[in-house]
Amino acid sequence: MVYELRIYHCMPGRLPDLNKRFENTTLRLWDKHGIHSVGFWTELIGNSNQKLTYMLEWNSLAEREQKWGAFTTDPEWLAARAETEKNGQIIARIENSILAPTAYSKMK
Repeated sequence: MVYELRIYHCMPGRLPDLNKRFENTTLRLWDKHGIHSVGFWTELIGNSNQKLTYMLEWNSLAEREQKWGAFTTDPEWLAARAETEKNGQIIARIENSILAPTAYSKMK
């Protein structure tokens, strides 16, 4: 397994809109495309309260490329993203890392 850590830095005040988009649209479309999440987090203590961090799990980088590519070009996703951003951009920037578990990691 490989894991993808994604951190979305939201525009000021837009974190609730991002959470709503995940709850109402994104997770359903991920199910459609076979994308599996490990978890989602917001910061209670840290440098920003306008940040969503989440992790995805993949069997391989090839699986990630195929499924993520299909999701990001899905017409339903493109329409939903455009609709949720009609009042302005939600995400200011994204940090993305692909992680491999160590030999001693509980998650393999």
